[in-house]
Amino acid sequence: MATASDIRPMGVLNVLGGRVLLENPTGRLSCLKLCDGKIGFSSAGLRSIVPHLRCSTNSHGVSLYQNKDRFLNLHHEVPMLRGEGNKMITNPRKESSSGSVTEILGDMNGSNNNNEAKIKVIGVGGGGSNAVNRMIESEMQGVEFWIVNTDVQAMKMSPIFPERRLQIGQELTRGLGAGGNPEIGMNAAKESKESIEEALYGADMVFVTAGMGGGTGTGGAPVIAGLAKSMGILTVGIATTPFSFEGRRRTVQAQEGIAALRENVDTLIVIPNDKLLTAVSPSTPVTEAFNLADDILRQGVRGISDIITIPGLVNVDFADVRTIMANAGSSLMGIGTATGKTRARDAALNAIQSPLLDLGIERATGIVWNITGGSDLTLFEVNAAAEVIYDLVDPAANLIFGAVIDPSLSGQRSISAMRLAMGLHLCYPGLFSHSFLLDI
Repeated sequence: MATASDIRPMGVLNVLGGRVLLENPTGRLSCLKLCDGKIGFSSAGLRSIVPHLRCSTNSHGVSLYQNKDRFLNLHHEVPMLRGEGNKMITNPRKESSSGSVTEILGDMNGSNNNNEAKIKVIGVGGGGSNAVNRMIESEMQGVEFWIVNTDVQAMKMSPIFPERRLQIGQELTRGLGAGGNPEIGMNAAKESKESIEEALYGADMVFVTAGMGGGTGTGGAPVIAGLAKSMGILTVGIATTPFSFEGRRRTVQAQEGIAALRENVDTLIVIPNDKLLTAVSPSTPVTEAFNLADDILRQGVRGISDIITIPGLVNVDFADVRTIMANAGSSLMGIGTATGKTRARDAALNAIQSPLLDLGIERATGIVWNITGGSDLTLFEVNAAAEVIYDLVDPAANLIFGAVIDPSLSGQRSISAMRLAMGLHLCYPGLFSHSFLLDI
């Protein structure tokens, strides 16, 4: 009788008629066959019964204790080989020519995968909630949305599911808001600590978004972010500063809120609303200016989350993102768009030269960037955008790259036909770390 140590590592070649065809490193073929509820193993010079065998393609081998692999579930015989032979087979195996590899992989991506990183976006206060509402309207995928507010009436206007609307400070504010007082927002969040922790539970990464300068977002966002980070969650803050016309009081409160938020997140992306004025015409209505600020928040979240959650041409491991973004410090963000034959290169240049950026990227030590385009996105365009970045950054910089195809962008040659999201984490001697997220 052979033992586990007697069996050499083998790769699964095929599954046919209750048999698993195996090949060992020397090229010798073997076979596993289900017989009378037991699994028979046969090869040249060796026959045995293996009572408890689990198959996996992860390490190109078969052993007694390897975990199950979802790819093998494509074959209905494999559950029987795992000792699950009493289960009824309801879907007979189709011929291999009946479905494409793309369809098979699509089915796998659509099924539940407990190993996927879970990302939550928490919009705090009026500004943060508005940003989340815009993300929902844009059909952003792969994340779980929450809004947190002291103003019950404002939350009722959100398209988010009622069970993900979290009212904080019920006793303190009675649902009437924080009145622009950050201290009330902070105490409201502390009062609802347990409810916030329940909302955060299970997340691997959390974005805390807020418009700074008011009460709930300014005071509550640092508390919520601190709870997330204390739970071991990768925590990213994305905050806007007020327009100058909103008054000095809100500006001062925003500065204090950003300082508090910075102490409670891994990475903080700060978007100065005043700099958006340089990107719009003088005739832009006030409401449109605020909508633009909300949209920048949306792009900030999406630029990072897409490379983790959306299956793409090049996928990025969450662990790699954590390596760069954990304890990265304060951040800025740039936006660039372009159209025409050189849209990729021009968009990358526009992002780097964005008015939202105060500092250059030449001394970046870590870069996370993502290209999202329609099915007409070409390898040449990906390379053109990459060359712009690689020519400017330090050759020793840590780079993480993702590429995603968005069918809704196919066939477009307008500004929206090319979107490039890129996070650039810059460290300067004697200064705090910066990161730039560029969305093109």
